[in-house]
Amino acid sequence: MTIYPAIDIKGGRCVRLTQGRADQETIYANNPADIAQQFHAAGSAWVHVVDLDGAFAGEPQNDAVVKEIAALGLKVQLGGGLRTRAAVERAFALGVTRVV
Repeated sequence: MTIYPAIDIKGGRCVRLTQGRADQETIYANNPADIAQQFHAAGSAWVHVVDLDGAFAGEPQNDAVVKEIAALGLKVQLGGGLRTRAAVERAFALGVTRVV
């Protein structure tokens, strides 16, 4: 069985939105890579990352954070704002393994 722990990124931080509302967020960590490292240390090979800013803006907004997470050695499945071929190619260039 493969488990995909998830990290939602908004404003460069790890958050959870209430009912998907951008104006109602709970911040879980200021550095999403720290959370990804915890998942990795717990044995996860994958992490599902959503660039919420990208989802709302229509194009990725948190590339630096995504790159930092990918550099940890986890396989990254990324979503959020990937609406063009160029955005998908940039995601793969950051080290992302899969896009959704």
